[in-house]
Amino acid sequence: MCGICGELRLDGGRPDLGGIGRMVARLVRRGPDHEGVFGDGPLALGHRRLAIIDLSHHADQPMVDQELGLALVFNGTIYNYPELRRELQGLGYHFFSQGDSEVILKAWHAWGEGCVERLSGMFAFAVWDKGRQQLFLARDRMGIKPLYYSLTPTALRFASTPQALLAAGGVDTALDPVALHYQFTLHGVVPAPYTLLQGVRKLPPAHSLTLAVDGHPQLRRYWQLAAVRPPQPRSDGEWVEALEAALREAIRRRNAVADVPVGVLLSGGLDSSLLVALLAESGVSDLRTFSIGFEDHPNEPGSEFAFSDPVAERYATRHHRFQVPNSEVLRRLPEAVDAMSEPMFGQDAVAFYLLSEQVSREVKVVQSGQGADEVFGGYFWYPHMQAASQGSPLDRFARHYFDRDHEELQRMVQRPWRGADHTSALVAELLAAPQAESFMDAVLRMDVTTLVVDDPVKRVDNMTMAWGLEARVPFLDQQLVELAFQCPPELRLREQGKYPLKQIARNRLPDAVIDRPKGYFPMPALKYVRGEFLTFMGDILRSAACRQRGLYDPAYVELLLAAPEMHHTRLQGSKLWHLALLEFWLQRTI
Repeated sequence: MCGICGELRLDGGRPDLGGIGRMVARLVRRGPDHEGVFGDGPLALGHRRLAIIDLSHHADQPMVDQELGLALVFNGTIYNYPELRRELQGLGYHFFSQGDSEVILKAWHAWGEGCVERLSGMFAFAVWDKGRQQLFLARDRMGIKPLYYSLTPTALRFASTPQALLAAGGVDTALDPVALHYQFTLHGVVPAPYTLLQGVRKLPPAHSLTLAVDGHPQLRRYWQLAAVRPPQPRSDGEWVEALEAALREAIRRRNAVADVPVGVLLSGGLDSSLLVALLAESGVSDLRTFSIGFEDHPNEPGSEFAFSDPVAERYATRHHRFQVPNSEVLRRLPEAVDAMSEPMFGQDAVAFYLLSEQVSREVKVVQSGQGADEVFGGYFWYPHMQAASQGSPLDRFARHYFDRDHEELQRMVQRPWRGADHTSALVAELLAAPQAESFMDAVLRMDVTTLVVDDPVKRVDNMTMAWGLEARVPFLDQQLVELAFQCPPELRLREQGKYPLKQIARNRLPDAVIDRPKGYFPMPALKYVRGEFLTFMGDILRSAACRQRGLYDPAYVELLLAAPEMHHTRLQGSKLWHLALLEFWLQRTI
């Protein structure tokens, strides 16, 4: 929806308004419709708006309520804001706008930090309380909307992207060795609060951060996902029926809360196709769908049009499909990397970037299928983990997921970057956390609350918002997720995963779409690296900047360059692409 930023001085000084201006300038693409800045003593806020709800200037930000002594910058959408608005009006609050932003202001005044527990949606926001001289930051339960910050003894700065923080200056850009270990083990995921840069941290999902001008930051977790069975058992049919009702409601809310048309990113897979079917059944007229394809590779097709076209035809959508040649992919790759708040190894990041460019010319809001595979167990490695019976939970997870074992990672980097196995320690801790009845309960919960946040969810947010396009993800609806995690994982993993969704889709979608293996927005050129793509990656990894950084072991790099198609991760990613992408991102970012 928007881009937000701000600075709170902790040393009695005044914010750097020039720095605020530079941060706002770096957020233009997230919010092309309006720019605003607000200052109050030690505090300054900046905002770029993408107008989705209440298109009038009454909803511009920073939003200031002089009567309550509050100011707000907000990125996201609150789907239950009409109900909250009515409740707050019953408490005597009066509203000057029609959207969801002002509801957050009044909710903070009425309920304090407990307001976040009442919000249903995706959000990252900051509220300045002038009377208390206190700043309150919060991020949604699933981490759909990003919130980065830099904290020093003299000031707290925050923004929607690390690049905005870097634009303000004074950020420690040294690489963080812990984050680096996560990056190359967890498929590009660096769990909060870490980022690759030591001077940049991110607020974890389902957390708030309170900071007064004369105090210490107070971090609070306001929600946890339990993966336990309900007191009253349900039959398989009852579970499917309940999940269908929750999914329908999640889709309805995300379509209803907008004053602009809403489309669907249609990949051709089960998840996005089911969104189209249920939206059409709900009576949405003039439904717009969008697909993208690339050049085929001998080992992998470059498009899923054979699956997406029949769905669009069945539901008579206004369908748009785009075919992108490899030459265009390589030419536009630097733009996509610039749009990455953090380095993203998923090869479909470029696909989402190019698709979002086209979609943004038609609509401002789309629904997307991200999260369905994590919530309903759709990835190919889940059955392998479920079947594994030897070793600790960490062993069972690592042997089917980790991109590199610790020993290989130590060979990959030069001596100054070698160290402890940080990733194994984190994953073991997450898998052992309470309120998970079984190993697969713990795996799926970790994926939904940690891994999905900084892989597909972040990727879609970054690539859509680079074009002023808001992506909504109904499969990560709070109520739907909570219900799904009461459901036995064995039911979700049946028939190679996503059994409840497959049952919901029967007679709504072609069997070929329902029963096909898990698909993606394919990008074969970044998986089977050859030709000009190999030359491109070789130039990056042999560049003077890369050598001077001293991160990668030269022998390991040359091993990958000599036979790139022989070195894939357990999740079928190109190890060469991983190294080249990180180095390219660093060269263009810091």
